[in-house]
Amino acid sequence: MPVCLYVATSSQGKLRDFRTAAEAHSICIEPIPGLADIQAPEEDGDTFAANATIKAVYYSQFAPGELVLADDSGLEVDALDGAPGVRSARFAADAGLVDSPDANDNTDVWNNMVLLQRLGDKPAEQRRARYHCVLVAARDGRVQHTSDGSVEGVILNAPRGTGGFGYDPLFYLPELEKTMAEIDLETKLGLSHRGRALAAMLTQLHR
Repeated sequence: MPVCLYVATSSQGKLRDFRTAAEAHSICIEPIPGLADIQAPEEDGDTFAANATIKAVYYSQFAPGELVLADDSGLEVDALDGAPGVRSARFAADAGLVDSPDANDNTDVWNNMVLLQRLGDKPAEQRRARYHCVLVAARDGRVQHTSDGSVEGVILNAPRGTGGFGYDPLFYLPELEKTMAEIDLETKLGLSHRGRALAAMLTQLHR
């Protein structure tokens, strides 16, 4: 029977990524039971590591004795001095763009639009960026392990591809000549920031 780890996220995109990467290690990934009913902590850290630690320590207290994983990740664009960084999921909201209560969730669309507006017509050599992920494992309110992963790319002038989520349609991988939204999930997890962070974490757990 595979070892099961709990992850502090309700994001279907993140869960899919984590589960795909974990399958190769015979480990199952599940969200914390009752996660929807747990009030989320305030993520007020100014780094990915700080926010991942806040979440892992907090949520591990709701799963006594279990190892709970939490990540914080996002996009860092050199021309924007590392923005959106820890504000990646709230980039558009910070700019005042929010959906109406009865609308479908268009957060990714708005975030991508704001990113394109901020970069304007900058040439490719000024659109270098990276996805960065920090993963923290905690048990009963204590940090047990940390890992991180990143992948370098270039932000395109327009989205390409229908897969992935977040900024994937704009994140271009020169070595593959495709965006993150144009590659299959297995390939993505082999080179993505989240896949690399999880692989590093699972290596620590197997020691």
